[in-house]
Amino acid sequence: MTTIGAERPDTRVEVILGVDTHLDFHVAVTIDHLGRRLGESSLPTTAKGYEKLLCWAEGFGSVRCAGVEGTSSYGAGLVRHLRTRGIEVLEVERQKRRRRSSRHNFKKSDPSDAESAARAGRRPAKRRVCLRALTAAWR
Repeated sequence: MTTIGAERPDTRVEVILGVDTHLDFHVAVTIDHLGRRLGESSLPTTAKGYEKLLCWAEGFGSVRCAGVEGTSSYGAGLVRHLRTRGIEVLEVERQKRRRRSSRHNFKKSDPSDAESAARAGRRPAKRRVCLRALTAAWR
């Protein structure tokens, strides 16, 4: 008998990492290949923090790729760290800042930004190829 939704022990889980970057810390969220949220973490923007972030994400499964906000500013160090570990990085545009209004009870949060970045990493590879071409031209 098979239970729907249960993973077989030999099933390899792929993890997508999403990161909302800041000056002193990064907020990360992991989702699986089906889009289920697995966890959330906040770590310092240091070499040890980057390694802890990657170890934490790999605790959920093999990290397939990472969506990172601010790859050319606060996230530059993290991007270099992930790429040296062979992880594909997708630059994610920052969400537009919205003001809280009575009509929309919307509040921006770092975990929701990180989750959005992870979900952007699940999108088709076409955008990644375009980004890779732009990145290669920039170097």
